[in-house]
Amino acid sequence: MTRPPLGVTAASIQALGTDTMLSAARLAKDLGYRSYWTAETTGPEAFASLAAVGAVAPGMDLGTGVLALQLRTPMLAAMGAATLQSLQPDIEVVLGVGVSSPVVTGQWHGTPYGERPVARCREYLTLVRECLTGEAVTFDGDFYRCRRFRLGVRLGERRPKLLLGALNGQMLRLAGEVADGVLLNYLPATAVRWCVEQVRAGEVAAGRLSGSCTVYAYVHVGVGDRDAAAELARRDLFSYAVVPAYAAAFARAGFADDVAAVAEHHATGDRDAALAAISNAMIDAIDIVGDPGHVASSVRAYVEAGVEVPVVMPLPWAADRRAAVAETITAVAEGLG
Repeated sequence: MTRPPLGVTAASIQALGTDTMLSAARLAKDLGYRSYWTAETTGPEAFASLAAVGAVAPGMDLGTGVLALQLRTPMLAAMGAATLQSLQPDIEVVLGVGVSSPVVTGQWHGTPYGERPVARCREYLTLVRECLTGEAVTFDGDFYRCRRFRLGVRLGERRPKLLLGALNGQMLRLAGEVADGVLLNYLPATAVRWCVEQVRAGEVAAGRLSGSCTVYAYVHVGVGDRDAAAELARRDLFSYAVVPAYAAAFARAGFADDVAAVAEHHATGDRDAALAAISNAMIDAIDIVGDPGHVASSVRAYVEAGVEVPVVMPLPWAADRRAAVAETITAVAEGLG
């Protein structure tokens, strides 16, 4: 198999510090990775982080995966992405946004989560795209408004691409309708094909060519001892299984029993039982830890299922966490040729 255009994300390693994030970027570039991604919750700010990566690993494409759209106006998001593009006019900048969760937006950032998430995403992406044209934009929507906004960042022919983080049917189809890319996350390889079908259906509904929306996916893999990492995997998956949108995606992917048991025990305040409800099968399908060969073959499975750009999320679940990150990035590069 020809090596796909590999990416790597800092989403799983931000707690290890910005020096680790930059080291991972340099290593990934040396190994032939094409893109570097970052998430944003309470750690490093996304655009500053990507600008730093652009300085230490020039030539790598840069993407946000994803920004909570409630925390930036469409105009400010366009400004951030355009600034990155102006700093590195020859790379691909991908502005990825999503609706995040009430915990991130409401509890941590004091911003209402909002209603009608699909309609909000549609309007957000539409307005960002208009702003990136550089023309004066007047917009009066249900969620966002501006009057004669004109982006004051000089850009050449290349413009940032727009990506939507999506889990379930409506959002996946919306990505196919209006976005340049879709980012899948927290799903097994066996769930990819259905997601791709929804994206392509959205393209058809919008009259777009099939393949207009590139399929990206965060692939959670780590070189290490699977049994030793199991407890960390359970905590990770539990924290998402209690979020309704993720719970629905997990259930559709074949883990309905896990999700139901987690919800039952979580409702009674029995955290230990809720954690124990995350099965080994669910761990092995989504948070994949093993030897280098297993890690590489797991990434390959996502590509074979329809992911066009696999973005490695290195799981630092070992005694030497930084070494585990480097080993994981290396294993995928070497294993995929």
